[in-house]
Amino acid sequence: MTDTSPPRTNTPYSRANPFPARITENRLLTLPGSEKETRHIVVDIAGSGISYQVGDSLGVFARNPPEVVEEMLRALGFSGEETASVQGQQAPLREILSRQFVLNRPTKKFVRALAEKLPPGESRDRLQALCQSEPDLDAYLHGKDYVDILQAYPGVSFGVDELLGLLGRALPRLYSIASAPAIHPEAVHLTVAVVRFRSNGREKLGHASGYLARLQPTEPHQLPVYVQPAKHFRLPEDPAASLIMVGPGTGVAPFRAFLQQRSALGHTGKNWLFFGEQHRATDFFYEEEFLEFHRKGVLSRLDTAFSRDQAHKVYVQHRMLEHGGTLWAWLQEGAHIYVCGDAHRMAKDVHQALIEIAQRFGGLSPEEAAHYVNVTLAKEEKRYHKDVY
Repeated sequence: MTDTSPPRTNTPYSRANPFPARITENRLLTLPGSEKETRHIVVDIAGSGISYQVGDSLGVFARNPPEVVEEMLRALGFSGEETASVQGQQAPLREILSRQFVLNRPTKKFVRALAEKLPPGESRDRLQALCQSEPDLDAYLHGKDYVDILQAYPGVSFGVDELLGLLGRALPRLYSIASAPAIHPEAVHLTVAVVRFRSNGREKLGHASGYLARLQPTEPHQLPVYVQPAKHFRLPEDPAASLIMVGPGTGVAPFRAFLQQRSALGHTGKNWLFFGEQHRATDFFYEEEFLEFHRKGVLSRLDTAFSRDQAHKVYVQHRMLEHGGTLWAWLQEGAHIYVCGDAHRMAKDVHQALIEIAQRFGGLSPEEAAHYVNVTLAKEEKRYHKDVY
């Protein structure tokens, strides 16, 4: 049976005109004792006309915490009722700061402008010296928000327009969709890792993840959203094609959607999932669901890597190498391989593991193995798909 998910409608909603959705579920995936906070969030899109496909992402427009907005207004000497204008739209400064700008990551141009406004003296000299060195300025800004800086250098005033010209604009955050339209046509599921830490004596939250963590289905709210279609992260057209899915952490989100969709549509191809996190006892996201897929045969193989459950750290690429002979056989039989998650380390390590598998189990030279993964698999046969960030 082929993919029969609904065709895209001519919905009026887009990044420029997001749909005012609401969440209907917000629950922890991590269990007590976890070092992380990861949440399962269900976004209601009923009545929007929005449709999506597995592999797509949901764009989310977040708002800054009201208490952070108020702290910043106080530090700057504003009431918040001042009229502000952004791209021709006028609103009170409080509302503009809440919706239009990121307040947890100060810009360097703001710090440089602040340094120029300080009265002559040691504080001004120290901050201006920091501004002369990019590495020193980066180190200074790490973990700080605007309130931290304004509290350290009080008494400086800005005009409303001047201030807004120094702040970083808020951009939508894209989250891989963790649900299948064949099962959930009017809802979008997200797997959200919440950024939460303390610095300078204050709790800090990720701009989007912190906003989503705070939203409660029982309280009035709007969550502006839109669907960002995936170009190259799609299920194979052949329902009999096999999949190898590598998704540690929240990178597992699209593969939950893949498995739901393939199960609902009766796809016959084999499915193999590699999942990794810190601890099995507290961080095995969607454990019952994946084990049920495995029991039913939808998930042919499930290999996990819980890095902190033994003396030496074990990651998904290590599991791939352990089962390299079988993985190589699947690739030779036409399987597609998908990788989702961290681009900086995980995706590079998985990529290198694929090349090593091609050498060790395919008998290829280093040059031939690299060509097979980088060219044959990825470009010519289009069976190597990445959604990394």
